[in-house]
Amino acid sequence: MYRFLRTPRWWGINVFVLLAIPFCVFMGTWQMGKFEDRVESHQEAEERPAASTLRAEPLDALLPVSKETSGRSAEARGRFGDQFLVPGRELDGRTGSYVLTMLRTDAGRSLPVVRGWLPTGAKAPAPPSGEVTVVGALQASENPGTKGVRTAGGLPEGQLGMISAAALVNVVTDDVYDAWITLADSPAGLSPVPAAAAAGTSLDAKAFQNLGYTAEWFVFAGFVIFMWFRLVRREAEATRDEALGL
Repeated sequence: MYRFLRTPRWWGINVFVLLAIPFCVFMGTWQMGKFEDRVESHQEAEERPAASTLRAEPLDALLPVSKETSGRSAEARGRFGDQFLVPGRELDGRTGSYVLTMLRTDAGRSLPVVRGWLPTGAKAPAPPSGEVTVVGALQASENPGTKGVRTAGGLPEGQLGMISAAALVNVVTDDVYDAWITLADSPAGLSPVPAAAAAGTSLDAKAFQNLGYTAEWFVFAGFVIFMWFRLVRREAEATRDEALGL
């Protein structure tokens, strides 16, 4: 009754099934691994001491920014220069702007420093003059997919859509660090901006999307097995009916 399984057509079907099942299992396992990595990174970030409780390290020693160095306490020395507002940023349920001031370091490069959060309509305090040493949580440059980031188009002069070297290269003359820091202690009139979790460490919708893909791939594997058995059954019934002259 099952001799049809040795026909060329069924050889093709069998080979497809034998390849499809391990592929689906592999992809499901890979997606599960990515989700577990996000969970581990999130736990490590949660257990990591706050930047304010750690001894500050020289900025250059923490660059480039990675999952391990993001949020670490960095120290830099220089003079404040150009200042910008980064609008559309929320803090404690209120919308306002980050006050971003460029620090020209002794190395001749400019470091974006978020001195604090400013309510909408308020005036940003001027940065201190002279040589200063700043200490704050190190952050990676933002990208257009970062929450709260706005496009540069339509913003008035003196405002930026995101905090990154790419956004600053056309408005400052110095070479800009591909990183920024947020001060733990903001000056009067500004509220401290907490450090954001490093990219790829938070349990956001994208992380649980990996978990959803895991389930999908295992469902695909089960569907392939189900369809194979169904096709075999139908073929066997057709062969039996043909043998009985039905």
